[in-house]
Amino acid sequence: MDGAFLDTSIYLAILRRELKSFDVDALTGAADLWLSAVVLEELYAGANDRTRKEIASLEDRFTLLSRVVVPGLDDWVQAGHVLARLAAKYDYEQIGRGRLTNDALIAMSAARMDLRVITANAGDFFRLAEFRDFRCQIAKI
Repeated sequence: MDGAFLDTSIYLAILRRELKSFDVDALTGAADLWLSAVVLEELYAGANDRTRKEIASLEDRFTLLSRVVVPGLDDWVQAGHVLARLAAKYDYEQIGRGRLTNDALIAMSAARMDLRVITANAGDFFRLAEFRDFRCQIAKI
């Protein structure tokens, strides 16, 4: 069965009400939707009083469905290898690699679980895909 993660960029557009009509099924197709713990962390880190409740509700729904994916040791190790190779190829400084760590963890978890990452952040995910094969779909928001 096909499965997918929505990246933080998609949830932020939803929370900011930038998407006037958002149809998860149209975006994901028949895929089962999963939540990355990394995305959850990013959402809570940027939350305000209004969005914190919506994020907690999102967390509760995915937890009830047992569809929260937490990066494991291998995901962290793979992310480190990918970031080192990416830095060598593109001459990223430490700050550049640090900025990509969360996206790399999402991508490595997606690859491990054979989940598709749906994102509005094409550049970073496509660069990561040069060094670790995973499915990525760009959503125009």
